[in-house]
Amino acid sequence: MTRSILFVCLGNICRSPSAEAVLRQRGDGLGLNLDSAGTGDWHLGEPPCPGMVRAAATRGYDLSGLRARQIEPDDFSRFDLIIGMDPSNLEDIEAVRPPSATTPARLFTDYAPETGATHIPDAYFTQDYDGALDLIEACAEGLLREIAGR
Repeated sequence: MTRSILFVCLGNICRSPSAEAVLRQRGDGLGLNLDSAGTGDWHLGEPPCPGMVRAAATRGYDLSGLRARQIEPDDFSRFDLIIGMDPSNLEDIEAVRPPSATTPARLFTDYAPETGATHIPDAYFTQDYDGALDLIEACAEGLLREIAGR
């Protein structure tokens, strides 16, 4: 049973912290252990980017307490599932995977095939924070349905 989930994007200042916050709020009461990380080290210790903080706040999600960190090999033993925001993130996740680790790594969009999306676009670059949040919310609902066995 999935109870511990790590969300991963490039710098951990936009997509993955938003996914963490959305699932934390929508999955409240399910006893989930949630975290987020980046594949790169450019923003270590920094809060999420201001544009995403503002967009998330308008939807009721609080990103203020989150700080960027980088995925590490120990994450494969600490989490039941690791979710990447795009195929490049998945490649980078696999590059960190210890040889004996069996923790599955999946794309977040796998949980919302009805959207037709193959990745969550990086709003840090596109500046489309609302578009990214729309997809994150759809994927979060699909993931929660899977966790709940619906």
